[in-house]
Amino acid sequence: MGFPSRIFIAFPKCSYVYVGHVSEVKEEDVDPSMARDAKIQWLINEEKGAINYALRRFRILPGGEIRRHQHPWEHEIYVLSGRGVIGCCDREVEVTEGNFLFIPPDKPHWYRNPGTEDFVFLCIIPIKK
Repeated sequence: MGFPSRIFIAFPKCSYVYVGHVSEVKEEDVDPSMARDAKIQWLINEEKGAINYALRRFRILPGGEIRRHQHPWEHEIYVLSGRGVIGCCDREVEVTEGNFLFIPPDKPHWYRNPGTEDFVFLCIIPIKK
């Protein structure tokens, strides 16, 4: 028996659990001033009841990138598919499915897809309060 999609489910001793499916979350362009051929989906955020962290899914098309930027929050990243390059400070690493990374706050970082397939990863960030 599977869970229905996009539903708040009441659990004993819990207020609710949100269950959704990635296919039902709108995919948007990442801000064109900081990216090219990059898409984002906000899987978990305040609208779904999250208080502390947001879960985002990124898809960078072949040849696409999210340019160098920095901000005062950390990132936890898990690569779902494809091949990509993630840079932080003065170093780049090539990553593939199954790799995970931690990017500290206030450090310049960037992402690019030098491959021929989509580069897809999850990224967790704190919810800004």
